[in-house]
Amino acid sequence: MKYPDGQEVQLGDRVELGKNEAGVVVCSIDTNEFNEICTQKDWGYLKKGVIVRFPSYGLIHYEEPEPEPDLRLIARGKLD
Repeated sequence: MKYPDGQEVQLGDRVELGKNEAGVVVCSIDTNEFNEICTQKDWGYLKKGVIVRFPSYGLIHYEEPEPEPDLRLIARGKLD
């Protein structure tokens, strides 16, 4: 999956939704990257997209960025 600006979404990316909500990409189904937060067993059935964890919203699955044109990359990162 790509951000609206064309950059590839990567596991651990710090993202922003709108002006005040920051989150972290915790799973990339597209690249088969899972972890203890989002395991393949629990989320692999979705087949494509990424999962972002937001403090206020929880886990949100995105197949494409179009539903959220305000989703943007803040910084590349790694999950601990």
